[in-house]
Amino acid sequence: MTSVTILGAGNMARGIATRALAGGHSLQVLDRDREKAAALATELGGAVDVAAAGDQLTGDLVVLAVPYDAAAPLVREYGEQLRGKVIVDITNPVDWASFDGLVVPADSSAAEEIAKVAPEGVPVVKAFNTTFAKTLVSGEVTGQPLDVLIAGDDEPAKQAVADLVAAGGMRPIDAGPLRRARQLEQAGFLHMLLQEQLGTGYESALRFLS
Repeated sequence: MTSVTILGAGNMARGIATRALAGGHSLQVLDRDREKAAALATELGGAVDVAAAGDQLTGDLVVLAVPYDAAAPLVREYGEQLRGKVIVDITNPVDWASFDGLVVPADSSAAEEIAKVAPEGVPVVKAFNTTFAKTLVSGEVTGQPLDVLIAGDDEPAKQAVADLVAAGGMRPIDAGPLRRARQLEQAGFLHMLLQEQLGTGYESALRFLS
């Protein structure tokens, strides 16, 4: 199984970590507050390696479970440590001040902006940004497995993320090249916007039926 490092110890980290452990993956949780990472590891109950900022990244997949504005600085900080790994961007670059759009240029995406600061040749894959933290803990909504949309330019990197998704009991869907992250981030934002109207408390899911 692929090893996974999650940068961050918040709600999305909890959800993705739960699915990673369910799929039998080895897991490292890293946070600037080591005690927060340790508390999440205790809650998860599996064999989880706890680390703090600056510690060695052990995972083959490095999940950026942090707000968008913290993601690129983390990638710059770890720099050469990321060589040979896959960066998984889960962020939605929402303008939280107005909640009226995204803060990235119209011809770009959070994932593409993060890719610009990654070491040359290190792939960035967009995933999990259209799934909510609460639903990731169980991996399903109303008995239906979550659909996880994935975009990226490196096929082996996308496949590694798809394998993580499938092992965790969810359905990976290849959305195409990394530029499709633009549409995924708009979809993630729309999903957020609809929560008040739907009254689902961030426990709904985007599902593709055929």
